[in-house]
Amino acid sequence: MTQRGRPRAFDDEQALDRAMEVFWRHGYEGASLAELTAAMGINKPSLYAAYGNKEELFRKAVGRYAETEMAYARDALDQPTAYEVVTAFLRANVAALTRLDRPAGCLSIQGGTACGTDNTNVAEFLAASRLAGERQLADRFVRAVEEGDLPEGSDPEALARFVMVVSEGHAIHAAAGVSRAQLEQSAEIALHAFTAAARIERPRPTPAG
Repeated sequence: MTQRGRPRAFDDEQALDRAMEVFWRHGYEGASLAELTAAMGINKPSLYAAYGNKEELFRKAVGRYAETEMAYARDALDQPTAYEVVTAFLRANVAALTRLDRPAGCLSIQGGTACGTDNTNVAEFLAASRLAGERQLADRFVRAVEEGDLPEGSDPEALARFVMVVSEGHAIHAAAGVSRAQLEQSAEIALHAFTAAARIERPRPTPAG
């Protein structure tokens, strides 16, 4: 079939990468349409035609971020043991948060930290995205328990929450200027803590009556 309408005069992935960096540096509310269109090399009508509005552009930029900048998280899940999963994830996370060619920190954290009441849906979207990643990690730990890699009484959900709390804390500290070496130290401490925490059995339900 013949494509109708004028073709886009810009590279969509390249434009999203540039929008992603603007949101990453300034957050959702701090990124103005003028900054976004200048970075993307398009005008406002083209932005609206291609992405709908600022929020839809942001959601697509976050999706692009997950696809490109967070690939290490998916790779970590393929490691053979739970400890190696966490090791690969936290070490790669620290490296990603402190790259010299990227804004410091994490888009999923910086993007919504200053959202006001008018943009609670943006903050909720980011929170849901982070929780989805936590769920994937918990599912991997469930498998580790089933395979005998983690003790039978381990709590996969609590372990996944701990790892994500560490990584999100690293993101905040990286954005504040904490060095890679300092974050690597805390990642190693977290790895020791994970080993100990894996031996803590999940709370048993209290019998009724």
